Amino acid sequence: MTKAELLREQKRQEKLKAERERLETMKEYEYLYQDRGNLCGIDEVGRGPLAGPVVAGAVILPKDCEILYLNDSKKLSEKKRELLYDEIMEKAVAVGIGAVGPERIDEINILQATYEAMRFAVSNLKVRPDLLLNDAVTIPGVELPQVPIIKGDAKSISIAAASIIAKVTRDRMMAEYESLYPGYGFASNKGYGAAKHIAALKELGPCVIHRRTFIKNFVSVS
Repeated sequence: MTKAELLREQKRQEKLKAERERLETMKEYEYLYQDRGNLCGIDEVGRGPLAGPVVAGAVILPKDCEILYLNDSKKLSEKKRELLYDEIMEKAVAVGIGAVGPERIDEINILQATYEAMRFAVSNLKVRPDLLLNDAVTIPGVELPQVPIIKGDAKSISIAAASIIAKVTRDRMMAEYESLYPGYGFASNKGYGAAKHIAALKELGPCVIHRRTFIKNFVSVS
């Protein structure tokens, strides 16, 4: 091995060590509650967009699980999220996904729809969790112990994994909606209120996946 190769390997090992140390800091709650049984991270994505569903992820990871670069989905590139999604699906004890669509969001409001999506995600797990680690919220109507953690997707590997599952799932759904309802740019804006999306909304009018309660400031809705 040449000197340059040795230096590259040394840097690679240093980066790997730093990453493992970072991940250890994200296992604080997993270590704190490790005697409680199956810990399930819960997170959601899509509370703010003008269109599309709100999606929640529920993930139970093995106690000895190592998934390098696991982090809050908002801090990761799309490519990295896609890679981590596959690794989480492969290594997780169980994964549950819940989605609530625009009509239901308009009916019960976004907060209640978010709770509903989270309940769906938990109910879709193939393994029953013993404790829920939630990003910031306590979910009503769930008969399981819960620990709400502020900014949990950056503090817990279980919640970070759930945030990635929810984000990738919703992004893929919005890409499919792009082909069904062209013109709004759903594949790129994911239903959020980007300027081009609002301009298209005003020009084309709303489609079936727009949230009527969210777009009333931009267009008239029936």
